[in-house]
Amino acid sequence: MKQLIECVPNFSEGRNQDIINQVADVIRQAEGVTLLDVDPGATTNRTVVTFVGEPHYVVDAAVKLIAKCQELIDMRNHHGDHPRFGATDVCPLVPIANITMEETVEYARQLAERVGKELNIPVYCYENAAFKPERRNLANCRQGEYEALKERITSKEWKPDFGPNKFTESVAKSGATAVGARDFLIAVNYNLNTTSTRRANAIAFDVREKGRPKREGNKITGKKVLDENGNVVMLPGTLKGTKAIGWYIEEYGIAQVSMNITDINATPLHVAFDEVTAKAAKRGIRVTGAEIVGLIPKKVLIQAGKYYLAKQKRSLGIDEKEMVKIAVKSMGLDDLKPFNPEEKVIEYLLEKEDTTPKLVNMTCTGFANETASESPAPGGGSISAYMGSLGAALGTMVANLSSHKPGWDDKWAWFSEWAEKGQLVKDQLLALVDEDTNAFNVIMNAFGMPKGTPEEKEARSQAIQDATKYATEVPMRTIETSFKVFEICEAMINKGNPASVSDAGVGVLCARAAVHGAYLNVKINASSLKDKEWAEMMINKAHDYVVKADQIERRLMKKTEKVIG
Repeated sequence: MKQLIECVPNFSEGRNQDIINQVADVIRQAEGVTLLDVDPGATTNRTVVTFVGEPHYVVDAAVKLIAKCQELIDMRNHHGDHPRFGATDVCPLVPIANITMEETVEYARQLAERVGKELNIPVYCYENAAFKPERRNLANCRQGEYEALKERITSKEWKPDFGPNKFTESVAKSGATAVGARDFLIAVNYNLNTTSTRRANAIAFDVREKGRPKREGNKITGKKVLDENGNVVMLPGTLKGTKAIGWYIEEYGIAQVSMNITDINATPLHVAFDEVTAKAAKRGIRVTGAEIVGLIPKKVLIQAGKYYLAKQKRSLGIDEKEMVKIAVKSMGLDDLKPFNPEEKVIEYLLEKEDTTPKLVNMTCTGFANETASESPAPGGGSISAYMGSLGAALGTMVANLSSHKPGWDDKWAWFSEWAEKGQLVKDQLLALVDEDTNAFNVIMNAFGMPKGTPEEKEARSQAIQDATKYATEVPMRTIETSFKVFEICEAMINKGNPASVSDAGVGVLCARAAVHGAYLNVKINASSLKDKEWAEMMINKAHDYVVKADQIERRLMKKTEKVIG
């Protein structure tokens, strides 16, 4: 499986669209990477770029991007509201798929070394890539910003990890760059119904992990309290794994609390939103919404949607897109401008890059017509999986209707749990619709392999056998997954809204048909395998499910008829 990392360079230009386009074009034209997002900010005079790819391609593309920023941006003329010390200010790498943080650190250090050697830019390694504990915190590396860089890079304590430690003309123009490896970070700004930066800062100090300095007497003007080592004593804020400041955004005409959530497990987005809202309210200020800077993982919005639905005592077993919509509306992510999940959620952007046609994306009519055509796929295996998904959908529907039934408010959580199970099973079966057709295509590809030499014949024969085994395993997974539909439908037949019991009954019939149909596919595919022992085991296993499915179907149909009658 491919290793994927994300790169999120922040460069110091957010106003000149020509420069922004030139920098983004470097990534668009780079080999092996996909540009996901370009998010400029005029007030901060800063642009966040997000791209993904295999590690070595990402490192190459990042070097090219930093070189382009070095060419186009002169830090001697840069001003903006965001802390910065370089043309490419920061360039973190984030593990996305099939790669550890330790491996990502190695790539980050490779990138840092190349930037230092090839581009002669001072580089500090931060977060997990830091060589020294005090350099893990980006704020420490960037202290004093660009204006303090001339003195800092020549000091023994803050000599760069890579690149020059002299303030040459080239360094004066490019500034320094921080290269890191970190977990996914959410950059979010909370919109306030005030123009006061001081009030926004006060709220930021209330919540950020670092908190605010402890003072003697007056909390604002009092003398800062120092510890025995002469360091300022801090009163911690309420949110772990967060950094925050307050600022005024001229283009929106409002103040914001600008926050980086560096540990989304310790502080999920919805928890941060509610806490900022609560602290703002105590100061007579209202949070009108939030602004996501860059991209966000899908799971963050799903968690938020579930959180806000639970507060409403509504079923959590709803479609993913509806769940995302609940999250967007609950936190006002579309307050300042439209929030399009297809453009802001990293998984959706990656899915858009996959141009392989999917059966499940067809209309009902299109799917039926494609099945009826002379093309051999989709066939019975895909149809079986789809029937199973419809059974799960029907059981889920009854659970959702029951959870919202007047007078049943005390039962909503129980029905919600069943609806969530149903959504999961439905989605698993929908995935199997396409996987079954893909398995058939793998067999066809194997049959199309050359067979001109003995070696080619042997390779072709082995490929056919491997593909056939895979094509046997897929419908077996359909059987096992469809079997879970019975449990969901039975719960709804027993305790769901009686007015919808017929829907749960039809769900049972769909599940039985799915098991029977997938069994036929297991049997026909396994029969052509040379490994007869494995083939017989799979057929017998599938047949056992068929026998059980028939018994369950008869029992549940009697229950359904009884409720109806």
